[in-house]
Amino acid sequence: MAEITAQLVKELREKTGVGMMDCKKALAENNGDIEASIDWLRAKGLSKAAKKADRVAADGLVGLQSTGLSGAICEVNSETDFVARNDIFQGAVRSITEIALSKGGDFDATAGAPSPDGDGTVKDMLLRLVATVGENMNLRRTAGLSVSDGVVATYMHNVVSAGLGRIGVLVALESTGDKAALKEAGSKIAMHVASADPAPLATVREELDPKVIEKERSILLEQVKESGKPANVAEKMVEGRLRKFYEEVVLNEQAMFGDKDMTVAKFVETLGKEIGAPVVLKGFVKYKIGEGIEKEVTDFAAEVAAFSKS
Repeated sequence: MAEITAQLVKELREKTGVGMMDCKKALAENNGDIEASIDWLRAKGLSKAAKKADRVAADGLVGLQSTGLSGAICEVNSETDFVARNDIFQGAVRSITEIALSKGGDFDATAGAPSPDGDGTVKDMLLRLVATVGENMNLRRTAGLSVSDGVVATYMHNVVSAGLGRIGVLVALESTGDKAALKEAGSKIAMHVASADPAPLATVREELDPKVIEKERSILLEQVKESGKPANVAEKMVEGRLRKFYEEVVLNEQAMFGDKDMTVAKFVETLGKEIGAPVVLKGFVKYKIGEGIEKEVTDFAAEVAAFSKS
């Protein structure tokens, strides 16, 4: 058997764009023959997938699942909405969400879990799907919430299929009270999270990233200084405006969707009185498909014009 050197692996990787371990495996399977290894990778669909790996995948689906006491959410990206409506892709996202639920929403555990089709891992399954469907796709993120008693409620906006859509929210309510009432209330809070503008950054003030607070404080201080107020007055004005900032970005302090006279915290407190047991809003997770991904906007007419000149 030919020796599989680092140089051979490097050469094959440069020719195909496939990962080092797959290149090494291909060379081992083909006695170090570069051309045969390229064909082997193509047959496995790996080389084809690699060529698509640098294309921006900013569309796709959010998956949601809940068992009552626990819930999971995941985002699987594709390049286009067309693929997001593909039955094969939807089936894959459902399977991944189920696995995420069993792994407590842990990303690494989900990506590295055995593939539902029995061949490799979840990550391997997506790589094969790239070759089959013809678009770049990836598992971007996963999360989970759980309670010892209570419910983890869900809400999906822009539903594409059962448990799949474009904006998904998990909300965890801890309470010994009536589970049906908790689920209904949790869904209302989840709907609020999905629609809130600005979107909540934390459940309570204490959970806000200190860097976010400091940045906002610095901006407000500069704004107040511009007004020429004395330092002591400026500081009080900043604290007042910070309170307004908290009302905008802390979930418990936001005005409840559909009832601007009631905060989310008051809604939860009132719920506890109605069901005869205290209720605690333990947390939330919101995923919006493609959020934060830079997607290139192309001008089709310009592309055609450029092509006709070439």
